[in-house]
Amino acid sequence: MVSLQTFRQRLAAALPGLELRDNEPMYKHTTFRVGGPVTLMALPRSVEELSTAVSLAREAGIEPFFLGRGSNLLVADRGAEAFLIKLAGGLDRLELLGENSLYVGAGVTLAQAAVFALEHALTGLEFAHGIPGTLGGGVFMNAGAYDGELSQVISWADCLDESGRIQRLAGEELELGYRTSVFSRKPWVVTGARLDLTPGDPAAIRARMEDLSHRRRSKQPLEFPSAGSTFKRPAGHFAGALIQEAGLKGVRIGGAQVSEKHAGFVVNTGGATSDDILSLIRLVRDTVLEKTGVLLEPEVRMLGCKL
Repeated sequence: MVSLQTFRQRLAAALPGLELRDNEPMYKHTTFRVGGPVTLMALPRSVEELSTAVSLAREAGIEPFFLGRGSNLLVADRGAEAFLIKLAGGLDRLELLGENSLYVGAGVTLAQAAVFALEHALTGLEFAHGIPGTLGGGVFMNAGAYDGELSQVISWADCLDESGRIQRLAGEELELGYRTSVFSRKPWVVTGARLDLTPGDPAAIRARMEDLSHRRRSKQPLEFPSAGSTFKRPAGHFAGALIQEAGLKGVRIGGAQVSEKHAGFVVNTGGATSDDILSLIRLVRDTVLEKTGVLLEPEVRMLGCKL
């Protein structure tokens, strides 16, 4: 494997128009608002730039780390020696495919896609309006909320394989399950997807979106930085209920706290470090296991740190 410094030189020479950032602080790119610098960040604006960057990285023996809006990511305080590719802001294709389908680029937020569907009187994506991540991250984890998830509307997804070649996966090939997909196991990256929706009444679609927004504001600690639900829902249980029953609601470590509004969220109340958050996640996991026998699995991805 070549050094990241040498790789940066190769990448800049091959893609002179590609935006590259050195030692970029990750607190600027995660919804937890914590995280030290990543060695090299690339921000491709097109599938072609992304494909070339991925191909060059893997030829150099470097495995890229892909980032959307950082809404499900915890980065170590010391940062990480890594090559990170940020898709949010690029790969922003968003258009109708026929009358009832959308093509959504990986860098488009799910909220943007939901509003676009509303503008074209298409229903089926209302659940996604309050999800802060991008389409790419959403497909990666089969994002969902309020009884809706992407697996219900996705027809196929375009992606780049290990060699940077474009592939199209449909149906069972996507292996969409609860907070998982084939991309959880393959080093491939989503570039866009087709979503099949249904004609609907714009007033009813808007009302549904407003209702879900109200429910989120009333039940979730949106006033604090977080990564959404911290733990996956264990079979037969709800993570928030288990955490509350274990007496952990409101518990703090440094600036990190188990939300007093919804125990399923670990939030940054101000000045939290990544270590604070990680220590609190460990405490919650271990305490719930001890008191209930249920092992909670974090929904949050980690870079430069681990449980």
